[in-house]
Formats: sequence, C-alpha cells, structure tokens
Amino acid sequence: MANFLYTAKSLDGKEETGFSEAKNVRELAQILKAEGLILVKVDSGEEKRKGNLNVPFFSRKVSITEKMLMTRNLAIMVSTGLPLVKGFSILSAQAKSKRMKAVLLDIGQEISKGKNLSESFRKYPDIFSELFQGMILAGEESGTMEEVLQVLALQLEKEKEMGSKLQRALIYPVILVSVMGLVGILLAIFILPKINTFFQSLNADLPLTTKIILGSGDFFATYWYLVAMAIGFLAFVFLTMMKTEKGRIMLDTFALRIPLVSSLVKKSNVASLIRSLSSLLSSGVPLIKSLNIAGGTVNNYYYKQALKGAVKDIEKGGKLFSSLKPYQNIFPYGTIEMIEIGEETGKTSIILKKLAEFYEEEVSNAAENLSVIIEPVLIVIIGVMVGIFAVSIMGPMYAVLGNI
Repeated sequence: MANFLYTAKSLDGKEETGFSEAKNVRELAQILKAEGLILVKVDSGEEKRKGNLNVPFFSRKVSITEKMLMTRNLAIMVSTGLPLVKGFSILSAQAKSKRMKAVLLDIGQEISKGKNLSESFRKYPDIFSELFQGMILAGEESGTMEEVLQVLALQLEKEKEMGSKLQRALIYPVILVSVMGLVGILLAIFILPKINTFFQSLNADLPLTTKIILGSGDFFATYWYLVAMAIGFLAFVFLTMMKTEKGRIMLDTFALRIPLVSSLVKKSNVASLIRSLSSLLSSGVPLIKSLNIAGGTVNNYYYKQALKGAVKDIEKGGKLFSSLKPYQNIFPYGTIEMIEIGEETGKTSIILKKLAEFYEEEVSNAAENLSVIIEPVLIVIIGVMVGIFAVSIMGPMYAVLGNI
C-alpha cells in the first residue's frame, strides 16, 4: 500500500486535499469516487519524503514565516478546543508551500491514528527543530500546550526579526563588493587586453605597476577557465572543510577573533542561545534537557562546548551561572552575573527573556554599526583601486600619445 497526497473535487466543484492509502492511483480514484470526489491530481507522499531524506540538498525548505504563522494559528485552535485532526486540515489549506501542505496533512493523519503531537512533529526534523519538538513534548506533559505554542510563535518571530535585521544591514556591502568584483572581471577580460595591444604596437616602456595590471588582464582573458576552475575548487575545498569538525573549529575561532566581527558573533550566538533557553524553561522543560536542546540552536563550536561543560557541572550539583563561568570569555560582560541574579531570585526564565531581548537589540545595532563602518572602508578601497588604475594606465597612455 502506498500513501498518496491527492487533490480532488466534489460534485459541487469544491476542491479538497488529503492523504489516502491505496495500492495504486486507479484504486485511489475508485475510493474517492465512492466518497463523491473526482481525482484531479495525485503525488506519492512516501516517495517525496524518501526523496527529501536521501537528497537533503534538494529538499524544499519551509520558510520561518510559514512555521511562525502555523504555530500561532495552532495555538488559537488549541485554545478554542478544536480537534487537532480538523485543525491540521485547516492549517494545511492555509499553508502556501506544497511541502508544508503535505506535511501538515500527514501530521493530521498521524494524530487520527492515535499518535500524539510531538511524535507526529518528530517525523520532520528538517522542518521542526529539536527546540520545537522539545517544547511541544513539554506542553503535552505539562498540559500547557496553548502557552507553549504561544512561546514558540514568539521564538520564531524573534528569530525572523533578528535574521531580517542582519540581512538588511549587510546587503549593501555585499552588493557593493559583488559589483566591484564584476566590474574588475569585465575590465580584466575585455578592456585591459586591448590597452595592452595598443602599448605593444608602440613598443612603449611601461612602469612595473602598468605591466602587472596589463599582464593580469592578459592572463584572465587567456586562462579565464582556469581561474573559474580554481575558484570552484577552492570553494569546494572550503565547503568540504566546513563539514569537518576541524574546519568548523577553525572558522569559529577566526570569527571570535576578528576585532569588529567578534562582538557581533558573540551577541548573536548568545541572543539565540538565551532566547531558546528562556522559552524551554518557561515551558517547563528541565534545565539539563533545556541546555542540551538549546545547544542545537547555536552554530558556534565554542558555545556548544560551553553548554556541554555546563551540563556536566550541573549534573554534579552545580548551578547554571557557576557552570558557565569557565566560559565567560565568549559571553558578553554581565551575562553570567544576570543569570546568577535570576537563579537567586527564582526568576531565571524571566531574566533570560529580558537578556534575550537586550542582546537581540544589541545584535541589530551592532550589525547596523558594522555596515556603517564597512561602507566607507569599501568606498576608500574602490577609490584607491581606481586611482592605481588611472595612474598606471592613463599616465603612460598620455605620455605615449604626447611623444607621438
């Protein structure tokens, strides 16, 4: 029996989407016909899931906005007492992406078979993170699903806001560098070889800088494919290294030591970590389990190691603030002291939430400041490059023409 995702129409023209088991498409059409539906479109849900698992690079991503809206709507449905099976059918109809529609329909079907919500979400780790799954499980165990879903929706909203602010702050420098690189390539391939031919025809005696610039233009024009292959090879080597532990450690070490970038890296990692930890603790997840799950929300190796070390210390009876003190060099000043106050007053999750909001704002400001610094630096670099080009090319050209 195969599991099919189908689209069908009723006799009054209403379109319906759902999952159904059948031996083949013909049998599926007969089943739907018996229910007064006409099969319009069909896909094998099992094959899609297998394809996504086997070839993750080509799996269709679900946007954080769509997950946020789904979580918020699910919280409303839970608060009204709507049955989950019906709720996921409605959520599927509201979803924009085909991938999300299929996943939500399948989750509704799993629940109709007797599985709980956390088990159903666990089938799709590529969409619903470990943090998401852990909080849903905590909501089921504590009977506070509505509150947990509201916290989750806020968590996703904050992640989206922080990502959007970082993108907006860095998009101009990225565009500027890309345009600068493109102009340089076009000059090297199409303009410099012609200028070089002109100088050679006159047997002109050229300065060293002019020879280097014109020689690079000839090299790019003649061996452009070798340059493209070299860039592709270096990119492949870099991406391969990043998949290894040593490569990630090297990159994370470098990121934490760059003067202007290190502050942004620290604050963004801490903001993500503290927001996740606050959400988990407020949902009733035990501290050790919260730390293990929150470790999956940060990408930096050193923060992952800090949480692993903290877990070992807490298991021996230590407190959170004292467990993080050995790693205070990767936390902004005052973070651990605020966590200590939270533990002493019994308001750890509240303090963490306030800290998360503070660092999220700091990340936004730091990204904007970094953009403000990068833009004039790039403009100066472009100006210097244009000046060198003008002196090296235009100077000798005027000298040669003057002699003529």
